[in-house]
Amino acid sequence: MSIPALDIQVKTLPNSPGVYQYFDAEGTIIYVGKAKNLKKRVSSYFTKTHDSGKTRVLVKKIVNVKHIVVETETDALLLENNLIKKHKPRYNVLLKDDKSYPWICIKKERFPRVFSTRRVFKDGSEYFGPYTSGKTVHTLLDLIRGLYNLRNCNLNLSEDKINAGKYKVCLEYHLGNCKGACEGFETEVEYNQNIKAIKEILKGNFKDSLSLFKTQMKDFAQEMRFEEAQKIKEKIEILENYQSRSTIVNPKISNVDVFSIMSDEGYGYINFLQLSYGSIIRSHTLEIKKKLDETDQELLELAITEIRQRFNSKSKEIYVPFEVSLGESLKVTVPKLGDKKHILDLSLRNAKYFRMERFKQIKIVDPDRHVNRIMAQMKVDLRLSEEPRHIECFDNSNIQGTHPVAACVVFKNGKPSKKDYRHFNIKTVEGPDDFASMEEVVYRRYKRLLDEEQPLPQLIIIDGGKGQLSSALKSLDALGLRGTIAIIGIAKRLEELFYPDDPIPLYLDKKSETLKITQQLRNEAHRFGIEHHRNKRSKTALNTELETIPGIGEKTVVELLKHFKSAKRVANAKVDELEDVVGVSRANKVYNYYHK
Repeated sequence: MSIPALDIQVKTLPNSPGVYQYFDAEGTIIYVGKAKNLKKRVSSYFTKTHDSGKTRVLVKKIVNVKHIVVETETDALLLENNLIKKHKPRYNVLLKDDKSYPWICIKKERFPRVFSTRRVFKDGSEYFGPYTSGKTVHTLLDLIRGLYNLRNCNLNLSEDKINAGKYKVCLEYHLGNCKGACEGFETEVEYNQNIKAIKEILKGNFKDSLSLFKTQMKDFAQEMRFEEAQKIKEKIEILENYQSRSTIVNPKISNVDVFSIMSDEGYGYINFLQLSYGSIIRSHTLEIKKKLDETDQELLELAITEIRQRFNSKSKEIYVPFEVSLGESLKVTVPKLGDKKHILDLSLRNAKYFRMERFKQIKIVDPDRHVNRIMAQMKVDLRLSEEPRHIECFDNSNIQGTHPVAACVVFKNGKPSKKDYRHFNIKTVEGPDDFASMEEVVYRRYKRLLDEEQPLPQLIIIDGGKGQLSSALKSLDALGLRGTIAIIGIAKRLEELFYPDDPIPLYLDKKSETLKITQQLRNEAHRFGIEHHRNKRSKTALNTELETIPGIGEKTVVELLKHFKSAKRVANAKVDELEDVVGVSRANKVYNYYHK
C-alpha cells in the first residue's frame, strides 16, 4: 500500500492532542513532537516561513507523517519524552537516560532492610530517589543508621523461623547496631515505627523524628536513666546538624518542584529544585543540546516532563519563570514576590553556575566548541550578519596634543593575534584632532589590505562614540567597503555600543562574554597605543638632548645614532669609541657633556 501524499496526510490530521512523528525517505524517524492540536501544529511546519535554517532543512526531508492521539496534553508530553529517548531522532534535543543514578530502597519484607541500589524492581518495595550523587545516598544512610538500629543481614525473618529459633544474633547485635529481631528481641511493631520515621526523613520531614526523640530524652531523664538519655541527645544533635545543612526556605512551601532555565545559542540548562517541608531535598541541572533553535518555553516543557519522570516526582505544583503548558493536572505558578520568587531566583543561580562550570570544562577539553559558542553568541548579541571570527579595534593616542599616534589590534576566534597588531604615526593631521586621525588610520589600514589582497575583518570596533564612528565610516565609504564590514563604536563611560545610522546605543549585559571580549579589545588597543606613544616621546626626548650639546650639529647627531643605534648608548660610550665615529674634538664635547 503506497503512502498518501504529504499534503493529504496533513489535511486529514485530527484536531486532538497527541504526538506526531516525521519520517524521511529511508523511513527513519527524524523528529518527534507533541501538540494540543495535531492538525494546527503539523500544518504550521508547511505553511509558514521558518527563520531557522535547521528547521527549513528538516521540513525538506519530511516525506511521511504519523501520529498518535492521546486524551490529554500531559499524556502527549510523557509520550513525546519516551519516544525521543527510544528513537533518538536526529532533529530532537538530546535526552540522556537515568539508569546510573542511585536510589534508597526500603525492602518489602518483615523487618525491612534499608540500602542503596542502582536497580529498581517492581516487587512492592519502596524506592526513594534517584539521587544525583552517591555521596548524598551514603550521607543519608549514615544518618539513618546513626538514628535507628536496623538489621543489615539478608535473612528471611519469617515469624515461623524466628519462633523455631533458626537464627542466632550476630556481631552487629553485640556492637549495639541491631536489636536482634532474628531471635525475637525486637517486635515487628517497634521496628516498623522506625521504618515509618525513616520514610519521613527521606521525604525531608525531620519534625516528627525530632519531636519523638525529645520526648524519649525527657522520659529517660525523669527516670534517672541518664546514659540512655545521653544517647538520645546525641541522636537529636545528629538530626539537627543534618537538617541545618539543608537550605531552609519556608516551612509552608512543601511538596513543590521549582524549575528555571538558562540558554545560549547551542544549549539549554534547566535547574530543578525539589522542596519538602520547607527544605530543598534535591537539586539537579539538566543540559540539553538544541537541534532546531528551540525556544526556552519548548525546552523547559520538555525538561520538566523528563526530570519529573526521572526523579519520580509526585508534586502537584511547580514554580517556573514564565507560563508553560503542561496539562490541567499540574498547578503552574509564576512567582513575582516573596519566598516563592526567592527560591526561583536560587534555582536560576544554580543553572547559571552550572553553565559557567560547563564553559570552563569545555574550554579545557574542547576549545573548538568553546570558540564556536562564543562566536555564535557574539553574532546574536552584536546583531551581526555573520560570526566575527576576525575583529579589528582602533584607538587614537595623543597626550596634550603631542606625538599623535594610533593603534590597531586584531582578535581572531576571540583571542589576540599579536603578530597582526599595527602602529600608526599620524601623517596628514596637524594638532590634536581625534576625528581626522581616526579617518586617516582606518583609510590607510584597509587601503593596504585591499592593495595586498589580504582578508578583511568581519567586525571593526572604534574606541569612541558617534564622532569617531562617523569618521571611520567616511573612510569605509571612500574605499567602497561600507556594508561589507560591520562597524561599531564603543564609548568608555557607560560601555555604550553605537551603530551607523542608529541614534540609540546598545547596552549589553555587564556580565556577558560578548561585552567582556569587546572591552578586552578596547583595552588592548588602548594599551598598545599608549606603549607606542610613550616610546615615541622617549625617543624624541633623547634625540632632542643630543641636539642641545654645544658644538654638535644635526649631521653629527645622525652619525652618532647611525653607529650607536640610540641616544642612551651614545651617553654610555667611551671617548675612544666616540673618536672613531666623529673625531677627537666632537667626541670630547659629547663625552664631557655626559660626564660633567
